[in-house]
Amino acid sequence: MQIGDVLGLGREAGEVGAVQMAVRTVVVYVVALAVVRSGSKRFLSQASAFDVIVAIMLGSIMSRAINGSAAFVPTLLSGAVLVAVHWLLAALASRFDWLGPLVKGRPTLLARDGRIDRKAMREAGVSDHDLEQALRLQARRTDLAEVHLAYLERDGSISVIPAERQPAVLDIQVEDGVQTVRVRLE
Repeated sequence: MQIGDVLGLGREAGEVGAVQMAVRTVVVYVVALAVVRSGSKRFLSQASAFDVIVAIMLGSIMSRAINGSAAFVPTLLSGAVLVAVHWLLAALASRFDWLGPLVKGRPTLLARDGRIDRKAMREAGVSDHDLEQALRLQARRTDLAEVHLAYLERDGSISVIPAERQPAVLDIQVEDGVQTVRVRLE
């Protein structure tokens, strides 16, 4: 038995049997994994729209190799080309500052020094509850007045930079010629 028979190569989509489709699934999985691993370490780690589009397209392309609706080897090669183009654009975007925002987008400033930019929040589709959640999770704060900057990042996460707190003198004592100052640092 030849590899073409095991994979059902040259057959129409409706003629590919269950065993052949299962074998194709394993082969496509291994090839897709190798292609993605050779592509980018960031691929799907902190996915931007740029990364998600490639993931959806890759899944769509590779599914055609599994169900036999497209030629097997050319379909696998087109998946590899897609990931190579993604890698190339990501590499170029990291080297050319002007390309990154075109490919990956820009962060959006949501709040500065305790003041929310309502227009930016509306345009980004971020609710007050989303911003409050980011404050609790990242800055360990619940009061927006304690926030210096909050951004909606390119990957859809919200980053928060807390305002710097000044040390507060709690009390000063003088006993037996020794001055003691109690200060709160946060």
